[in-house]
Amino acid sequence: MKAPDLSVVDEAGVLAWSGATAPLATAASHAHLQYSTVGLGHAKDRTDVFAELDRALKLPDHFGRNWDALADVMEDRQWLGKHGRVVVVTGTAAYRRDHPNDWATLEEILAEACEFWKERHVAFWVFTA
Repeated sequence: MKAPDLSVVDEAGVLAWSGATAPLATAASHAHLQYSTVGLGHAKDRTDVFAELDRALKLPDHFGRNWDALADVMEDRQWLGKHGRVVVVTGTAAYRRDHPNDWATLEEILAEACEFWKERHVAFWVFTA
């Protein structure tokens, strides 16, 4: 797959991705965006999801590892960085299948964060693979 132009903030959102993630890393670098990969391939429950998000995204110390806290930190400028961020969430198929409600909540929080940053003209892209 070809990566979109990640400098076009108005197109940012939660998008499905298939194939290698290297093109996304390259596109993020060209757009001067931070790039992170969150691996959910081994996540058995939401505790594992919060732990992996915290580890991969280096969330602030005040992150409380619950949905409300995640929504709050996704709108934290210090965490996001100066220019914005690209997050690739891999290994989503099994978690999506086994925990549809938690997956829907996670996806909603990420989509709301994309919109929050888009309104502020800051790029926040999430790709699910």
